[in-house]
Amino acid sequence: MPSNDARILLSAAIPAAATGAIAAAISGVVAGGKGALGAVIGCAVVLAFMGIGLVVLQRTARSYPHLFQAMGLLLYTTQLLLLFLLIVLFKKTTFFDFKAFAFTVLAATIVWIAAQARAYMKAKIMYVDDPKNTGSSK
Repeated sequence: MPSNDARILLSAAIPAAATGAIAAAISGVVAGGKGALGAVIGCAVVLAFMGIGLVVLQRTARSYPHLFQAMGLLLYTTQLLLLFLLIVLFKKTTFFDFKAFAFTVLAATIVWIAAQARAYMKAKIMYVDDPKNTGSSK
């Protein structure tokens, strides 16, 4: 993974993980052990979904740059729909506290997207091809 991609991944994953840790502490106080477990599982789900999505998006951008924007929109829409479906599927669970899980998924997703947007804005990524490196001679 190129350094820009790794930097963007870390710039999004660290704040989302910190959000999950804060949510686990709050949920542990409010709902006990099941609340903390729900928050930890919710954060892990968001980190996995969004991390895999970012890796897929970066590989698509490298292989098919003309599909980058469309792939990004499709990927984020799919991720949000899958996270919503996961929340619906776990609604009746008794293994962990559902409210802690759902609020952590929501908070970690919002933090991930905001942190990723900030990382992209701060990244110095070339968006114009250098004519010297394209192999065309004029």
